[in-house]
Amino acid sequence: MPSSADTEAEVGTGAVVAYPDHLRAHVDVYLDALRFPSRAPRTEGLEDAMRYSLLAGGKRIRPVLALATAGAIGLDRQAVLPLAAALELIHTYSLIHDDLPAMDDDDLRRGRPTCHVKYGEDVAILAGDALYAEAFRHLLTAQPGEPARVLAAARELAAATGVDGMVGGQYLDVAGVSETPADLRRLHELKTGRLIGASVVCVLLLSGLPSDADETLSWRRFASELGVLFQIVDDILDVTGTDDDLGKPHGSDERHGKRTYVTEFGLQGAKKLAQDSHAAARATLSSSAPQGAPELEQITDFIYTRTS
Repeated sequence: MPSSADTEAEVGTGAVVAYPDHLRAHVDVYLDALRFPSRAPRTEGLEDAMRYSLLAGGKRIRPVLALATAGAIGLDRQAVLPLAAALELIHTYSLIHDDLPAMDDDDLRRGRPTCHVKYGEDVAILAGDALYAEAFRHLLTAQPGEPARVLAAARELAAATGVDGMVGGQYLDVAGVSETPADLRRLHELKTGRLIGASVVCVLLLSGLPSDADETLSWRRFASELGVLFQIVDDILDVTGTDDDLGKPHGSDERHGKRTYVTEFGLQGAKKLAQDSHAAARATLSSSAPQGAPELEQITDFIYTRTS
């Protein structure tokens, strides 16, 4: 269980919480070296748009989670960098599409113009599409390991981002069909939680653990709760954060009339939910990694206390 020191800080307080920046540095170096060449002439503009968004910075939470999970279960972190990169390519694709006028209609991302503002809506759509395809190409060609294990990880990643995952959750969001608190949680388990979960579970699959093993299910519960925690905090920061902190205009959810944890439970209620979710995530992590997982503990605490 989390100690009292772990739970003293609250979301958005700016409390100093350690983050495994050494893992983020590995991810950034790897991503910077990635190229997306084509045998067709004059496609450099598409690669420029892809790399513009991919290399925009950020905490790289999903790939860092993958590297931290590898460390927690005794896998070589360097060996899962291709998977980590695939996770970030998919996350970047989702951000490009989220920012489009037909979706959240945001002009800024991480303090600079969004992909569609810089390159045009048509190129941004194609850049997102290409990043999603290149994620799987890279995973299937660059990820070392037994083929059956790599394929299992690819299946998990595809499921986590499809109709029963991220895109399905995005549909529930734009369709506005969530009516109860349980519906809201399920929406975010899909929209945000599934890709965060895949960041953990795909590493277990690469290690050879079956997807339905008790140990894997325990890790799934941790990852699922972490995804929900991330979204609760995101909803809170959309209300309490500043434009400078967020790198984009705050209040986007209110402008679009979205149901969030804040609209459903009020600001203080959402903060209490975040506290409870943080405690639950820490408890399930302790169950999954009884010998300890310091980097995953840092990530969990960071997600709870982050300000952007």
